[in-house]
Amino acid sequence: MLIRSSIYSRIITLVFIATVSGCISNKENSSQLLTSIVNEYQDHKGYDEQEFPLGLFTKKFYQFEADFAKTILKKLSEVSEIALSETEVISLKLLKFKLKDQIDYFTYERFLNPLLSDAGFHSNLNYIVRPLSSYKAAKDYLNKLNAIPVFVNQHFVNLREGLEKGVSQPKVIFNGYESTYEDHIITDFSDSYFYKPFKSLPENITQDQKDSILSAAKIAIENSVIPQFKRIKTFFEEEYLPKTRTSIGVSETPGGEEYYQNRINFYTTSTLYSAEDIHQIGLKEVARIKAEMLKIIKKLKFKGNFSAFLKFLRTDKQFYAKTSKELLMFARDIAKRADEQLPRFFKILPRKPYGVAPVPDAIAPKYTGGRYVGTSKNSTNPGYYWVNTYNLPSRTLYTIPSLTVHEAVPGHHLQGALNNELGDSIPQFRRNLYLSAYGEGWGLYSEFLAEEMGMYTTPYEHFGKFTYEMWRACRLVVDTGIHAKGWTRDEVVDFMSANTALSIHEINTETDRYISWPGQALSYKIGEIKIRELREKAETQLQTKFDIRAFHEVILEQGTVTLEILETRINNYIEKVLHE
Repeated sequence: MLIRSSIYSRIITLVFIATVSGCISNKENSSQLLTSIVNEYQDHKGYDEQEFPLGLFTKKFYQFEADFAKTILKKLSEVSEIALSETEVISLKLLKFKLKDQIDYFTYERFLNPLLSDAGFHSNLNYIVRPLSSYKAAKDYLNKLNAIPVFVNQHFVNLREGLEKGVSQPKVIFNGYESTYEDHIITDFSDSYFYKPFKSLPENITQDQKDSILSAAKIAIENSVIPQFKRIKTFFEEEYLPKTRTSIGVSETPGGEEYYQNRINFYTTSTLYSAEDIHQIGLKEVARIKAEMLKIIKKLKFKGNFSAFLKFLRTDKQFYAKTSKELLMFARDIAKRADEQLPRFFKILPRKPYGVAPVPDAIAPKYTGGRYVGTSKNSTNPGYYWVNTYNLPSRTLYTIPSLTVHEAVPGHHLQGALNNELGDSIPQFRRNLYLSAYGEGWGLYSEFLAEEMGMYTTPYEHFGKFTYEMWRACRLVVDTGIHAKGWTRDEVVDFMSANTALSIHEINTETDRYISWPGQALSYKIGEIKIRELREKAETQLQTKFDIRAFHEVILEQGTVTLEILETRINNYIEKVLHE
């Protein structure tokens, strides 16, 4: 009996060892396989960057990229999540999400419509204009300028096919669009916006090199820049605009209903929402926020109704800066006040600083009120919080605190810089990844957090906070209204005017943005709702154990994630704290 028992024990031990070894082996194999596939994806080059310094934009290229994405997805299906670490599981899910969108980009032929109300293939060229730090940087920039003719030709092909297929932007969004190309049609090459970097070449460049660069710059501007913007003007005014569509909803284009649902899924990082679901969420949020706004109006003892108060805010000079400098100075003051509050709410702060600067004149007329322009970890450039100083009577001072915390800190700069600084703890593709539901959701949550930070010091600034939140709630209503319910542009403008204190200029700018960019506007409020919901859950369950700095660390420490991944992480955080 003892002998049999001993043999049995040895068998059990051997089985246990084999099982454990198998688990370790499976984990190692799964981890190695995932790493190998991620590296294959990251090392992939779809085109020769020397040959196409501005990128490749042909239909053949997009099909090639979609086919490559399908290949990688198939390989990822062989990776078992069970054997992976949390970081690896997140990488697996995010890569699958990104690859699916890459495939969808070709499936829905999004490359045939490379235009937005405030941007486009041609206006994106403005972003290549940066200070030149070396002779090599100057040569690289010259190569990009000389590549503009090929760049323009490729996009003309796509836009023409889009017109033929009914995949184009509505004509209504192009009011004032001429500013995106006419400003670059000049007589003297030295007046070109693209010549600006050559006016302050670095001192480490020799005189011979400077002479060579400036000579080449003149030729590039005169031969490759100005003539192409003349072609762009002719194309838009004589070919594109006369043929583009008059309807505004994407659902009215071929395959548009399916495409809009695809965009809802992408921008909410979820398959849980229909257009109607989001529309109703928006109406509910509008009602809730309006009740809060009415409380402030009552507190101010304003004599008049909600509409009269909005008119007062839009017309009274006390709410507007007199000069661009005044607006920028106020924004910088708010930014610095936000900086000093960060240690109270965050365990880890980014090393990369940010600047506050005006939106470049070349894009300001059709641009939003402000935006964050990020930077890479290894770049010597800071991030920038851009403030639009164009048309000052439309830039309300009482909304600057909300705008600042959203675009700078604790919003996009803090989030983006921390993401970049994660280093080798996450794959490169994740350091460059931006998902709007997470990013813009965090930006809007930052506006909510700013109240705890003491950023709103007057009733009007508190109202500004609510009008910005109302603005994002209205987006849920009007985006779905435009693209799923057949709303007209006037209906959108009327709804926004009746419910937000935004200037009429901003409302018109934003309306054109929603028309031209289906689904993106949904990400802000859907993301914020989820983050606030998760915080409320954590506070309720953890009670005195809740730590705001620890909560924010869980939100940020894995960088950009889907809302599903974020919810899983917060649930795990709650369970961990409860059992400590």
